[in-house]
Amino acid sequence: MTRVTTEIKDHVAHVTLVRDDKMNAVDPDMAEAVVAAGAELAGNADIRAVVISGKGKAFCAGLDVASFAKFAAQDPIERVLPRTHGPSNLMQQVCMAWREVPVPVIAAVHGVAFGAGLQLAMGADIRIAHPETKLAIMEMKWGLVPDMGGMTIWPQLIRSDVLRLLTYTAEPVTAQQGLDWGLVTELNDDPLARAQALATTIAGKSPSAIRAAKRLIGVAESGADEKTVLYEESREQADLIGGAHQMEVIAANMQGRAPKF
Repeated sequence: MTRVTTEIKDHVAHVTLVRDDKMNAVDPDMAEAVVAAGAELAGNADIRAVVISGKGKAFCAGLDVASFAKFAAQDPIERVLPRTHGPSNLMQQVCMAWREVPVPVIAAVHGVAFGAGLQLAMGADIRIAHPETKLAIMEMKWGLVPDMGGMTIWPQLIRSDVLRLLTYTAEPVTAQQGLDWGLVTELNDDPLARAQALATTIAGKSPSAIRAAKRLIGVAESGADEKTVLYEESREQADLIGGAHQMEVIAANMQGRAPKF
């Protein structure tokens, strides 16, 4: 059955989780579909932004419980430790695939984003949440630790004590609390519409500059030393100055019109 759909319109890729009868819970087929969608978009030179959303009542309710029971019967070492996607395994790639997409990714979050769902949202550059959304690092409920990429991202977004509280307790928090703590970028009564509007705005910017900006932010957040970050700033800028996209931006600004790329 279809788990994920992707529609590209006006240079924006709309990725939708469509397992709404299960609140978009992640089973192996869903994981494969999410990773495949990310990989396909990572190689698409025409897209300028991505919006990820969930159909139905929730963004993603987490790991599918029935699938978890099947996983429990397998050898955990063979299932978890092999690196199948670069530095990641399949489940980690559900999150990390979106960090590898070279354009901004915006998650429109509603209902719940628990466990796997929250970590999927963490893969996005920006998270727009409905005020009534509930968020949780849910793995401790099952006697586990988060293992889908979230730990590579949360330390950059939230305080250590907040991360520890959420991880140790597995208790859901409101989107407002998520906003205050840094899990959420902003609240909106229609997160999908807001995400789509942001994507449209980004798609109207210089495509080469947007991709360069995402690369540069990635370097800055990687823990690279000051010398490396300063050099990468200059290198990315040198590649942009005088290029076709930058010259079109200048012309459009001077003429009071939208740029055409």
